[in-house]
Amino acid sequence: MGASLFRLAGVAIAVLLATGAVAQGASFSCAAAKAADEKTICASCDLQQLDVKMATLYGVLTQLVAMGQRGDMVDAQRAWLSRRALCGTDAACVQTAYTARIAELEAALGAISARGPF
Repeated sequence: MGASLFRLAGVAIAVLLATGAVAQGASFSCAAAKAADEKTICASCDLQQLDVKMATLYGVLTQLVAMGQRGDMVDAQRAWLSRRALCGTDAACVQTAYTARIAELEAALGAISARGPF
C-alpha cells in the first residue's frame, strides 16, 4: 500500500479515537441495537473490533473514489449488511461475514494504491 494511503488510514483511526467510536466498541450505538446480528456484535469484543475495522476501511474508501463509484460502494455495503443480518445470533457467521467484507475492502484499497503514485 502507498505511504499516503497508510497516512489516510491513520487519520481515519485518529478521528475514530477522538470521536469515541472505538471507545464504544462498535461503529454503531450498542445501546440502540435492536437486530439480532447487532446484539451479537455488541456482545463480543472481537466482533466489535472487526466492525470498527470494516467501518474504517469503508469510510476511507468512500472518500477515495469518485461519486459514481461511491454509490456502487453504498449499494454493496447495504447488500452486505442484509447478508450479515441473516446471521442473526450466530457469532461465527457474523465473524465470517466481517472477514469476507474486510478482505473485499482491503482488495479495493490495494487496487487504488496500485494505481498510484499519490
